[in-house]
Amino acid sequence: MNFIPESELIIRPGGQIYHLNLLPEQIAYTIILVGDQDRVSFISSYFDTIEHKVQSREFVTHTGYLNGKHLSVLSTGIGTDNIDIVLNELDALVNINFQSRTPNNEHKSLTLIRIGTTGALQEYLDVDKPVYSKFSIGFDGLLNFYADRDKVTLVDMEKAFVDFTQWNNRWAAPYFVKSADSLFNKLIGNANFGITISAPGFYGPQGRVLRMPLMEPQLNELLADFDFNGLKITNYEMESSALYGLSLLLGHEALTVCNVIANRKKKQYSKDYQASLKIIIEDVLARLTE
Repeated sequence: MNFIPESELIIRPGGQIYHLNLLPEQIAYTIILVGDQDRVSFISSYFDTIEHKVQSREFVTHTGYLNGKHLSVLSTGIGTDNIDIVLNELDALVNINFQSRTPNNEHKSLTLIRIGTTGALQEYLDVDKPVYSKFSIGFDGLLNFYADRDKVTLVDMEKAFVDFTQWNNRWAAPYFVKSADSLFNKLIGNANFGITISAPGFYGPQGRVLRMPLMEPQLNELLADFDFNGLKITNYEMESSALYGLSLLLGHEALTVCNVIANRKKKQYSKDYQASLKIIIEDVLARLTE
């Protein structure tokens, strides 16, 4: 039966999953994930109709239709720890019977597209342009807590990376995971793509120095030089590794596209990243609903 106790799957008195505060009927099977809760209403303003609006903490969900396509948009907040909550609870909504507290006999797969912002590590990546994450490296260590981690990670890439960087053993073991090919091919168009790092912080873990020195001051230069079969590390963000890894373990499809708002190599920052992000959002919505 695989009965899941109340302490492990927390359901509110009204039948909603604990953190997201959602009922199973309140989400679509195609979900756009964003970090910023204010971005949810911006994206849902494109919908033809909105069925549900739900908020709990930083988790805001709008579900409706665009061009006949059933869509949800959900804010995750920042970090892979939040993605762990969001992915597990979204999966529970479609793959666990809340009454019997057992997994459903039929598995249902979600399509998950993260739209975010990023800092580029390669000089050729222009500010205010999208970059798609074909692969993601987790510096966060989250996937290492799950038993089947090695079944979904790219061990050859991990080994090459650890050897090349002489990875500091004080840090979490990095893991490499891949986006869903079907989503990547459907959405990318002619945009740039590469390997995205998901960092466990915004400052030190991404090589920023304010008042504290770094353990490895030259790490960003080393990361930019890493090459695996012609594929380079392109950018930093903070969510994709957990999104890809957990999606692979749970049987869902995931892809991240980020607007480059800073080029770390050229020390450039966008003058108006909201305008360029709007273009990316519109392109993703058009490709999803065509």
